[in-house]
Amino acid sequence: MTKNNEKPLGSGLMMFWADIDIPHVLRYQEWHNCEHIPERVSIPGFRNGRRYRSFDHEAQFVMFYETDTASVFNSQPYLNALNNPTPWTKEALTYFREPVRNIYELINSMGERGDFVPSYLATLRFNLDTARQDELVKIHANDWLTALCDLDHVSEARLYQVDEEISSIMTSERKIYGGGPGQQKYLAFIAADRPFDEIGNPIQAASEKIFGAESGRIDEFTNLSWLEISHEKSDT
Repeated sequence: MTKNNEKPLGSGLMMFWADIDIPHVLRYQEWHNCEHIPERVSIPGFRNGRRYRSFDHEAQFVMFYETDTASVFNSQPYLNALNNPTPWTKEALTYFREPVRNIYELINSMGERGDFVPSYLATLRFNLDTARQDELVKIHANDWLTALCDLDHVSEARLYQVDEEISSIMTSERKIYGGGPGQQKYLAFIAADRPFDEIGNPIQAASEKIFGAESGRIDEFTNLSWLEISHEKSDT
């Protein structure tokens, strides 16, 4: 299991969900492991890069990078990389299907990052009832995150809000894979140390405790996944 980074949590996050053409999965993994993540993590302001694999689809992946702030994803070094993809990147991006890529800024986090990178990850993209949005954001950012972390085997829970301006920037890489930001404004990021078929769905359990039958969330999209690789930037 990979050792976790002990720096304080940065506030920026790029999440990328995509299916990969099944005949090219190994080639994609080699590219992502050996070239793409190390290249991205070397950019100033990047903390780490990780990839998780979905339980529900053999070729669906969740890729993400954590940064000091969301503005790192609008920095010139990062945009230079996006607009000058390597030959291998140009090839790999043609294997992406149904891609969704969002840039997020942290609203709040609960729990503790452990000594090791979380083995299991649940992500929930959602919108909120606009009539109650401010109230619901506060409840999700505090009571709901607390309820998630009170569950057995859930170590950490975070709530993010999308940065629509940065998420919508057109780049050379984006022109290749053809995807853009998703419609959901909020992201819940939930780390666990056991498979979800053993501990149950933490999103549902915490929501029932705090909200009962009506959470105020709409346009929900849930992904449950397990860790494939993590690259951490060294402090030295």
